[in-house]
Amino acid sequence: MNDKATGASPERHGDRDEIARLLPAPADWDLPREQHLRHKDLLMHHMDHDQVTRTRPARRLLRPAVLAPATALALACAVTAGITLTGSDRGPAGTASHRAATDMQPAAALLDRISDATETRTDPTVRDDQFVYTREKLQGADLTSGKAVLDPLVEREVWAAQDPRPLRKLGLMREDGETLPINAELGDTNGTPAGINRPTYHWLSSLPADPDKLLTYLYAKTPHPEGRERDQAVFEQIGSLVGGVMPPRTAAALYRAAAKIPGVTPAPQARDAIGRKGLGIARDDTRYGLRTEWVFDKKDFSFLGSRTYLTKDASYAKAGALLSSEAELEHAVVDAAGRQPGDAQRAQDERQD
Repeated sequence: MNDKATGASPERHGDRDEIARLLPAPADWDLPREQHLRHKDLLMHHMDHDQVTRTRPARRLLRPAVLAPATALALACAVTAGITLTGSDRGPAGTASHRAATDMQPAAALLDRISDATETRTDPTVRDDQFVYTREKLQGADLTSGKAVLDPLVEREVWAAQDPRPLRKLGLMREDGETLPINAELGDTNGTPAGINRPTYHWLSSLPADPDKLLTYLYAKTPHPEGRERDQAVFEQIGSLVGGVMPPRTAAALYRAAAKIPGVTPAPQARDAIGRKGLGIARDDTRYGLRTEWVFDKKDFSFLGSRTYLTKDASYAKAGALLSSEAELEHAVVDAAGRQPGDAQRAQDERQD
C-alpha cells in the first residue's frame, strides 16, 4: 500500500479537507472535546482511504487500548481550531496532585484487592512478531446531530502488532463482517512506535512497578486538552491501558496508581456493555458532568469492561444517558493478524484426523 493509504503523511491536505467537510460545525456543547471525538466516526484516517473514504461513512474510533485518545485529538487539530495538547501539566501541582488524595479509602482498598489478585496471574510469553487479539462488544453515542443517539451494540475483533519499531501497519480490525487495516497515527510519517499511544506488551512491562513513580510518569505523558480535569484524563488513560493481555505486575501497579488519584470511588451499580454487574471503580468529571466506571469480576477480579455516562443534564442528552460502554470477551496472543485464537490447534487436530 502506498503512503497515501497509511493516514500518516502530513501532506494529505485533500483528505483532511474531505474529513473536515464530513464533520459538523463546532457546537457549544458541554461535552469535553476528546469525549466528543471519541464517540464520533473518526476512524477514517486509520483506514485505507483508497478503498474506504469515498465508498462509505467513517466508522467509530477504536478503544484507546488499541488506538490511544491522542489519535482522535490529533485529527481534531487537523480539522478544527482551538484545541491545545500538552505533554505535561501546568507545573508541579498537577503532577503531584495524586498525592493529596484523602477521600478514597474504600476505593483504594478495593483496588488493592484487585491488584493482589492480578499479581498472582501467569505472565504470558509475547514475542515482538506476534499480535495481541481482543474480542469485545461496544456501544457508543453518536453526537453529530447535536443530540446523543445511541448506536447498536457491535462486536469487534482487533489484532494489535507487538513489534516495538515505528510501524505504518499497526494491525487489523474486524467488525460487521469487514476486515480493515489499522494504520499509523495522523502525523507519524515514519510510523507509530510502541509507547503510550501504542501500548505493546513489552512496552507495558517496561513501566515502573512502583505506583507513585508510575503515576508521576502518567501525569507527565497523558495528553491534556486545555480546560479538562487533569486527574480525570489520567484516570481514563489508565482505563485505556488495563484489561487484555498485559504483564500482571504492570496491571497491579496501574490499579494501585489509580487508587491515588483524587476522586476515585467505588461504584456498586457498575455494569459493562452486556449488562454484567461486578465490582465497580469510578471517577466523576464534575466540570462536564460525566462519570467513567470500570467493572471487575466479583470472583477473580478480572477486568470486564467500562462505561461512561452523564451525571447531569446537557444540551445533547439528559443525566443518565449512556455515552460509551464496552465488554471484554476474549484475549489471546496469536502469530498473525486475522488469525483466530486456537486456529493452530484446530489445524493440527484436522491434520491428525
